[in-house]
Amino acid sequence: MQHFGDLDSATEEQLRLNNFEGKFDVKEFVGSISERLITQSKASSGPFDPKPFIRTFEAVVDKLISVRKDVQAKTEQMEKSVRVAEREYSKKMADLNRGFEAVGSSFSTMESKMNEVGRTAVRIGEQLESIHIERQRAQAAHDLINYYNQFSRGDTSRLDALKKEGREGRSQVAVILRRLTTVAREVDLPSADKTRENIDKYCEKFEKDMIYLFDRCYRKGDPKLMHHCAQTLLDFNGGASCVQIYVNQHDFFMNKVRDTANHSDDLLWNNVSKPDESPPKTESGLTELFGEIRATVAQESQIVQAVFPNPPFVMQVFLQRVFAQSIQQYMEQLLTKGSSLSDLAYLRILQLVHNQTSNLVEDLKAHELPSITPSKSSLEISEFRRVLSGALTVSGTSTTSVVSAMLENAMAELFVPYIEGQKYLDRESKSLGELYAGLLANYTRYHMKMQKVKSSMFDRMVDRLGAAAANTTTSGGSSTSAQAAALIMRYGGISSERIQDKSVEDNVREEDGLLSIDVAEKMLKWHAEAVGRCVELTSQNDVPKNTFILLRVLAEAIGAAYLETAIESAIARLEFADPKLEPSLQPLEVLRSVDLICHLWQQYTNMALFPLAASSVTVRREMTIFNNQTVSRTEGAANTLIQRTIDATITWLSLQLSKQKKNDFKPRNDDLSFARVNTEPCVACCEILEKVRDAAIQNISGKNREAFLTEIGVSFHSLLLDHLRKYPVSATGGLMLAKDLKSYQDTVASFNILALHERFEFIRQLGNVFLVRPEILKSYITENYLGRIDSALLKPYLAQRSDWGQFETRFNENVDVEDVATDSASKGLKDRFKMAKLGTMVKDLEGLKLGEGISMGIPSGFTGSFSIGGRGLNNNSA
Repeated sequence: MQHFGDLDSATEEQLRLNNFEGKFDVKEFVGSISERLITQSKASSGPFDPKPFIRTFEAVVDKLISVRKDVQAKTEQMEKSVRVAEREYSKKMADLNRGFEAVGSSFSTMESKMNEVGRTAVRIGEQLESIHIERQRAQAAHDLINYYNQFSRGDTSRLDALKKEGREGRSQVAVILRRLTTVAREVDLPSADKTRENIDKYCEKFEKDMIYLFDRCYRKGDPKLMHHCAQTLLDFNGGASCVQIYVNQHDFFMNKVRDTANHSDDLLWNNVSKPDESPPKTESGLTELFGEIRATVAQESQIVQAVFPNPPFVMQVFLQRVFAQSIQQYMEQLLTKGSSLSDLAYLRILQLVHNQTSNLVEDLKAHELPSITPSKSSLEISEFRRVLSGALTVSGTSTTSVVSAMLENAMAELFVPYIEGQKYLDRESKSLGELYAGLLANYTRYHMKMQKVKSSMFDRMVDRLGAAAANTTTSGGSSTSAQAAALIMRYGGISSERIQDKSVEDNVREEDGLLSIDVAEKMLKWHAEAVGRCVELTSQNDVPKNTFILLRVLAEAIGAAYLETAIESAIARLEFADPKLEPSLQPLEVLRSVDLICHLWQQYTNMALFPLAASSVTVRREMTIFNNQTVSRTEGAANTLIQRTIDATITWLSLQLSKQKKNDFKPRNDDLSFARVNTEPCVACCEILEKVRDAAIQNISGKNREAFLTEIGVSFHSLLLDHLRKYPVSATGGLMLAKDLKSYQDTVASFNILALHERFEFIRQLGNVFLVRPEILKSYITENYLGRIDSALLKPYLAQRSDWGQFETRFNENVDVEDVATDSASKGLKDRFKMAKLGTMVKDLEGLKLGEGISMGIPSGFTGSFSIGGRGLNNNSA
């Protein structure tokens, strides 16, 4: 075995104990020991010899075992030392704990003794304080009794001497007199009345002296002495007298009588009554007054804090005087002048003053002063008891915004006389009614002249307005819409009694009676201004109700007095027009204007009025119901107008067809017949159809136009079916008829309505039966659209052929045979097209009238659509 000494120095160095401390890597340790042996093995030329490795590792293991034993021996020795040290440490800690416990016990004993001494001292202090208070009460009672006895003898020398001692003396005199006043009211002795009288006289003299001193200091500009006087009077009787003198003698209220005439604001007063001009925002005199108020209050807030012990109270008195005297007086002058011009001027000036005053109040709130809770009134009966019981007067600060609250209240009181109850809203409604009446005066007079055509033309509108206006006299409280209706009637020259011999000779033009978007926009603009003013001037809780009232005024004006008047007039012109003249299509222009104005009106109602009623579900629901009912009434009138237009057009078409000559389709001179393109009735009918088409495209849109033209086309189709059975047709005349029918078809095709294409294609094919040779006629009528009809039903048309008598018998026999042979096939065909008889088809075509498919496109969210009641469109029968 290799000994330790056989190891080389490098290996022995690696086997030292300190190399095993810290981070130790076994692989690295083995590698470092084997490194030299591996090098030597590689240098040897012979085979690998493991013996050097075995000897070296055996020696290293022996060395490591020795090192481990040494480490274990040292560890055991150190553990013994640690155990000995721990025993000594525990012994010392136990001794220290016993020492600390002894010290803590000593301190606890000392603390309890000190607490006992402290409680004894507190009891002694309380007893001393109680004795001191008793002494003070006794002294105060003694002094008051002495002063009272002196007053009973009429001796005031002691108080006079105290008063001459300066500021401190005057302050003491104020407190003594306050208490004496209270005592005098409590004492019930034979001489008490005389004593009380002496005390009151002395108090009055003292107050006059202090007020005189305050006034003299005020004139000299001595704030310190003014503060002393104010404090003394505050202690004496609350200090109201010196505050009153300070406010009354202020330069702002001296010789400050303002007049609107002094301010030549001509532009404002010239435009304030013009509704198309913007409401004024400022008035020179009011701006000047409020500027002075801002500057004065900013200066006075500093002076008041320096002079008076209760600055918020003084500022309240000062600002109340400003509102009650300066602002209110000038405001009354402005409103009086505005009222003399018009109701609109009055309301605009009221809004201007309210807006400017609101801004002033917000600016003055910046001068809020710290509020001091004043002592209780010295004149209370309990004052003497409070003095004798030792109660102390305590003054403290408060965070209450006294001045801000007072400003809000003063502003509210300033406008209450003008907006309380229904006073403001009635005037607002009256103003709107006057404006609308003036705007529609010529319009109303123009339509009144239509009464000369038919006196009852305007009855419905006048009756409705008359009934509404009657509410102003028959009901205890007139509604705003009733007032508006009365004004519209008065300004329009309409009397509810409608005296027949009263004629309106005013020079009105045709244009005055036309509906105008600009007029509607003016009405909505004026109404929006009134609503905005209402929102600003009235309480938020009343806004929904007031908005509803103003909505009624608008509906009465724009709905009844404007739109429905135009519709009624248009209906009257159609009803009483000469049926021999071509009908006017101007009603379609009226409908277009009604449609646009209704859109505008309802959009305004939706965006501006309904949101203002959102806070009240009940009012919002009532507004919606009222609005829908109002526009539904307009819809009904519009439906009637469009139906009258259709009826007039169909009547005119029927009249033109009746002008067809008996021999138009059986001409004698063939050359002359071929020279004509169409017959005169055809040309006239096509012209009116084209005019109707163009008018509908220009004035009606969407489904409304389609339904309107469909009604015209279907009705004209029925007229043609009946028309073809009335006139004989020759072979040459069949060509003329075919050209007429082709013109009808082309004209109706320009309507671009699919429902009419089959109808007029059927008419064209029906017209061709007059051109087809007799031998192929029977096959022709079984094809295309004619094949859907029972051949027997076509005989009234075939009978109009000039050669019908020559082949009628043969045609009937062939038809009867073919009917039997093709019964089943034709039955299936008829079932498929749901048309078994021509009579049924004609009946269905005649029954197709303009129905509920027509609407004028008023927003469905509020009003629904113009739906013309009665008969419905039937596009399946063709």
